[in-house]
Amino acid sequence: MFFILSKILAFLITPLVWVIALLLLAIFSKNERRKKRSLLLSAVLLVFFSNNFVFDEFMHAWEIEPTPLTALDSTYDVGIVLGGMLRYDQKFDRLQFDRGSDRLLQAIELYKNGRIKKILFSGGSGSILIPEAKEAFYAKRFLLTLGITEEDIIIESESRNTKENAEFTKKILVEKFPQGKFLLITSAFHMRRAMGCFTKAGIATTPYSTDRFTGPRKFAFDHLIIPNIDALFGWHTLIHEFTGYVVYKLRFGI
Repeated sequence: MFFILSKILAFLITPLVWVIALLLLAIFSKNERRKKRSLLLSAVLLVFFSNNFVFDEFMHAWEIEPTPLTALDSTYDVGIVLGGMLRYDQKFDRLQFDRGSDRLLQAIELYKNGRIKKILFSGGSGSILIPEAKEAFYAKRFLLTLGITEEDIIIESESRNTKENAEFTKKILVEKFPQGKFLLITSAFHMRRAMGCFTKAGIATTPYSTDRFTGPRKFAFDHLIIPNIDALFGWHTLIHEFTGYVVYKLRFGI
């Protein structure tokens, strides 16, 4: 039930949904005052949420900064990669990578450089309609094609959210690496919730943020003024993550 409710909530908190809802209210409202207010508010929201500079400032405050390589230990027993970046195209028998694939790519680099001994990929199916589409299986398939030995690939394929990532991964780590050192690899915007869940589960990890939305502050004209659709969808990610963190904080005490 929590999984289904989270999907519904993710839809409702999308800024574009708010804009569309206000436009529909303006179209169908018979009250002229309400119609004008709805149109004005929809325009204000659209301008605000499509501004790159505003989005960057909020995301700067939220993302967890990457840990410099110089601040890491020389090696970790396991690099824990959280899913949310792979889809399987059944028609063409092909993997499709989303933005979050930076998590996996940086884990591969860390493995190749000897900073992590094994890669543990945690991720089941994020789809209500296709529960058998386990992301971890696809990740393992990809890693094997790169020549990574099977014994260095560990998968956890049942989790559907960050809380389950932590709980199900803990069972594997306690059994196989009771005294191990672990690197937690996920997107910078997701690291705050991920660290909370793993700490709550009793697994000490070192954060390794990837896939940053933000970088050095920019003051170019187009960045400051011109609306950008990427900012609009970036806000969806930020609001979704912030809401998820608050819900997890209240319900699970992360």
